Amino acid sequence: MNEHEEWDTAMTGVDPSRLDDQQLMKELENIHRTRHDTLLYGSGDALRAHNGRMAELEGEYLRRNPQRLIAAGRTRAGARERGRGPAESPRV
Repeated sequence: MNEHEEWDTAMTGVDPSRLDDQQLMKELENIHRTRHDTLLYGSGDALRAHNGRMAELEGEYLRRNPQRLIAAGRTRAGARERGRGPAESPRV
């Protein structure tokens, strides 16, 4: 590893494609856990770095899991169903 690669790793972490599945999940859990504090209390640079790293990790997860389970309630249609409530009838 040359000096530039070491600096890149220190600034952004390991390339997500080089992580095994367990490491990737651990990184994702960590970045999601720290998201709120970074948003509220981090500098602009810290938030930009966090955004970039989160996008890299999530992109790798989606690349590896294109057929992942998608809960119906987490779609737009599912959200509209939840918003209607039991008393409201479906719109036609």
